[in-house]
Amino acid sequence: MATSLSCSADFVLGMDLGTTSVKVVLLEAQSNSVTDSRSFPTNSDISCTTDTRVGQRAGSCTNNCSSGQMHGRFTQRQAEKSQVHWSCEWLSKDEIIRFIPKDISQLITWQDGRCSADFLSSLPKPDSHLSVATGFGCATIFWYMKHRPEFLSGFSDAGTIQDYVVSMLGGLDRCVMTGQNAASWGYFNSTTNQWNTQILKDAGFPVHLLPVVVESGAVAGYTSSEWYGIPAHTPVGAALGDFQCSVYSCMTDKGDAVLNMSTSAQLTFGMPAEFSPPSSPDALSPVAYFPYLHGSYLAVAASLNGGNVMATFVRMLDSWIKEFGLEVNESRIYSQLIQSALAQPNTDLTVTSTLLGERHDPTTSASVSQISPSNLSLGHVTRAVCRGIIENMATMMPPHSLQAAGVRCIIGSGSALSCNPVLQQEVERVFPFPVVYGKDVDSAVGVAMVFKDQLMMFVSETPDLL
Repeated sequence: MATSLSCSADFVLGMDLGTTSVKVVLLEAQSNSVTDSRSFPTNSDISCTTDTRVGQRAGSCTNNCSSGQMHGRFTQRQAEKSQVHWSCEWLSKDEIIRFIPKDISQLITWQDGRCSADFLSSLPKPDSHLSVATGFGCATIFWYMKHRPEFLSGFSDAGTIQDYVVSMLGGLDRCVMTGQNAASWGYFNSTTNQWNTQILKDAGFPVHLLPVVVESGAVAGYTSSEWYGIPAHTPVGAALGDFQCSVYSCMTDKGDAVLNMSTSAQLTFGMPAEFSPPSSPDALSPVAYFPYLHGSYLAVAASLNGGNVMATFVRMLDSWIKEFGLEVNESRIYSQLIQSALAQPNTDLTVTSTLLGERHDPTTSASVSQISPSNLSLGHVTRAVCRGIIENMATMMPPHSLQAAGVRCIIGSGSALSCNPVLQQEVERVFPFPVVYGKDVDSAVGVAMVFKDQLMMFVSETPDLL
């Protein structure tokens, strides 16, 4: 997920709080160019008791780096009424001021799989055009209500990880959330821009945990303290969805579609301005409509299977190698996989890559077929895995539907796609459009651009306030 700060009228700092890494960029407002960027792994995964629960420590990586995970959820314990900063302490060490999180739960990420299909079917029907899936914030809170109700006692707020960072930086006493992220939590009507409060109340849901909804692109607050040289009273933008920010950073024409592939993958194009989403969700449809900016929507095929499939493949090979008593760096394994697949431009081996299922078909799994003695090399298998990832996207949003929507070009973004030329080859093979791999196409850049555009409008109207 992504958020931003205006360091001055000339520069905007954009932050993408991702599942596996945190990235910040400094955007020069006049030229829209990135003058500096930093990225660090989160190293925050927590071992869980079952393989369906995925959690992370909400902590210090943001400090180390100076958008994010849309569906994930964490909770904050009730603060004292006199407390100004939202569950954190500000400390100064070696002339550097930083925040230290306190009194918060671990982050439950979008990859959390504890909400089974039976459990989800038992939940009340939302007043929304979007279905509720496992890993969504409201679904996770419902799960805690049923299985660990004591866990929720004593918490005053819940939000996404980037909402937490915004609240800490802005010294807010309540969590605020944009409609982009609220829609990804479930039980939110993006047409009215309101939570399904009555439906949730009737189900006994602790509605006091829900964040206050603000407009996408709005200023959420102002820094309450200096932070790594950024002065106090600097505007802090309300956090936006990482996916929407990736799109904003690169979609410049109505004929553009964006394929974003990092941990997961999304393929999207913009809907006409007059489009309104259906009144109820189609749980079996692989295409959903995400709120974007200024009341517009994106048609999105959001796959759970992207760069994480390749990462799982690498980890599997690494574990096999270790069973032979050998040690090979995972980055070397990944590099060799790419080289082997580039030397093998085609294969008749078939890999269905839906390793993590899909939200519209959670029971599906991965498979390998058409195996023969001649296609078991590293190049064949890697080529088939990469092909399976892209063909799954084409199944969810076929090329003919893109053509019918007026798409003329695909813009590729995301770390998994930019670092893997084999995936790029497969995109160009499967989709009959020119494919452009944009520079600085990512969430951190996009959120800085959104906030810069909003801030410039604000400054032009009230120049004496900044």
